[in-house]
Amino acid sequence: MRPLWSGTIAFGLVNIPVSLYSATEEHSLSFNMLHKKDLSPIRYAKYCKAEEVELTKDDIVKGYEYEKDMYVIISDEDFKLALPEKTKSLDITSFAFEDEIDTIYFEKPYILEPGKNAAKAYTLLRDALFDTQKVAIASFVMHNKEHLAAIKPYGRALILHQMRYASEVKDFSQLELPVIKIAPKELDMAAQLIDQLTEPFNPEKYKDNFVEEMLNVIEAKIKKHKIHPKGNVPQATVTGDLMSKLKASLETKKSSALRPAGRKKSKAAVS
Repeated sequence: MRPLWSGTIAFGLVNIPVSLYSATEEHSLSFNMLHKKDLSPIRYAKYCKAEEVELTKDDIVKGYEYEKDMYVIISDEDFKLALPEKTKSLDITSFAFEDEIDTIYFEKPYILEPGKNAAKAYTLLRDALFDTQKVAIASFVMHNKEHLAAIKPYGRALILHQMRYASEVKDFSQLELPVIKIAPKELDMAAQLIDQLTEPFNPEKYKDNFVEEMLNVIEAKIKKHKIHPKGNVPQATVTGDLMSKLKASLETKKSSALRPAGRKKSKAAVS
């Protein structure tokens, strides 16, 4: 597995060589774009606007428009010249408690692997973060952009969460968000429902059911079966029904807790 980035974690005067790997992988259905008329695949081409000719990868360079229709060419070497030490250094600037960081700032996780002769320094940082229950706040350059990051222990590894800057979080003050006083009885009942549904988080319990159902739809279409939709589109609960819906939710949960586990649901019905 090839690393996405290699460099050093700067922990005070201690430099820890590391390699950065993606910690996650997406599982989604892949679709091809087709010409509706004959179902032939569509190819995306890059054309020169002035000459109206198709270009190859070698014909394309990056350009920054500093005035209308005036460009300066920027190469990969130019990006490295901007902050040369940043392209190979993951600089820890401070430490913080993880619960102080709003989850909206977390973007993507990566795993850090120690480089040659870096095992002890890597372990020292990992164990120190674990003992202090803190995360390291750092910055580094990857893909021609400086990123903010939080580094924390994850089992025997150090995991790096790429973060968003405050300037990248949209201002939602223009949205019509409610300011309503909730009755104590309604709040109490909602709290009871939350308590009933509270359990230790187990990531293995969850899976992408939508992909599975889409595969059922695809299989049905291949076999030219009629597809019956599963369930109904949810309808918004009106204000007057709020208490009755909360009560029904509590009763449903109580009943399901007393009922023995049933068989697994079958695939989407087709005929």
